[in-house]
Amino acid sequence: MSEIGIGIIGGGYMGKAHSVAYSAVGAVFNTALRPKLEMICASTPASAEKYRAAFGFARATADWKELVSDEKVEAIVIASPQELHREIALAAFKLGKPVFCEKPLGASLEDALAMTKAAQEANVINMIGFNYIRTPATQFARKLIADGSIGEIIYYRGEHTEDFESDPASPANWRSHGMANGTMGDLAPHMINATLALVGPIKTISAQLQTVHKFRPDGNGGTSKVTNDDQAQMLCSFENGAMGHLFFSRVATGRKMGYIFEVTGTKGAIRFNMEDQNAIWLYQAEGPDAERGFKKILTGPAHPDYEEFCQGPGHGTGYQDQIIIEAKDFLTAIADGKNLWPTFEDGLEVSRVVTAALSSNETGSWVSVEDF
Repeated sequence: MSEIGIGIIGGGYMGKAHSVAYSAVGAVFNTALRPKLEMICASTPASAEKYRAAFGFARATADWKELVSDEKVEAIVIASPQELHREIALAAFKLGKPVFCEKPLGASLEDALAMTKAAQEANVINMIGFNYIRTPATQFARKLIADGSIGEIIYYRGEHTEDFESDPASPANWRSHGMANGTMGDLAPHMINATLALVGPIKTISAQLQTVHKFRPDGNGGTSKVTNDDQAQMLCSFENGAMGHLFFSRVATGRKMGYIFEVTGTKGAIRFNMEDQNAIWLYQAEGPDAERGFKKILTGPAHPDYEEFCQGPGHGTGYQDQIIIEAKDFLTAIADGKNLWPTFEDGLEVSRVVTAALSSNETGSWVSVEDF
């Protein structure tokens, strides 16, 4: 059992989640590598010190370059604004340090391409943070599909819908400006990642984006123009021949965590809703007609990455546990010297789909993902 020094860049929402995860992962999964919270970076010395004291890091800094180059920081977690992802990752790879990067991979397809190329050339462990796909229920759904339990996939419907921007009276904020901070840059990557994982590559797309609340209060008695999308939808065809529809929204009134997918196969179907993340609904076309129907399966120790948290079926895992599972996967990849899914290459595929959707919206036509 060896220690590994962890450096986390960003101390806010996700910075805290990753800090807690690396504090807990060794005990939960008995990992071969035991994380040591070496250094945390935030935008100012005061905030960095606040996070250091709160999360239990040895040191703090307001300069990410200091963190990346520090000899005691052996693996890096990027939880900063996405416009910084590229520069940080490239600097870390030059030093041969493993990198875990929160989604999306960068602020643009160009960023994602550069980061993936750098990871490949450096031959260093890399991983991207799509946490929702790691629930025991969703991992089980992936296995059912891979095992052919519902036959050949013919249709997929996915959505990621929330309502944190549904009130038009809410003041403008950082989410109101820049396409990278809109729904296609923020929520869509999670569901696109799930779609690729469950069904496979997307071949063609027809997409529409919409700004529902075009102006918001600026906090000074005036208004501020919203420059990105509140919601978006896309029809898609998959390389395996399946059809699909995806919908993303931050103004879906009443929806708190609508990460939902429905997969229809020739022998059955699967439903999942993150608002009930400890269950999946499974239909299998077998047995007497009078006894057929969707059955609710509660997750338990028989499902992936569940038993380490709890030995009681139906007791459930939560959001923070998804991040702990990510930490376990990252540490395992480092210990074994072999990348585990999802890597920067997988993040790049998501960025390609997002870029294709933006192009489709601009041209009003179907586009081929392979063109991006």
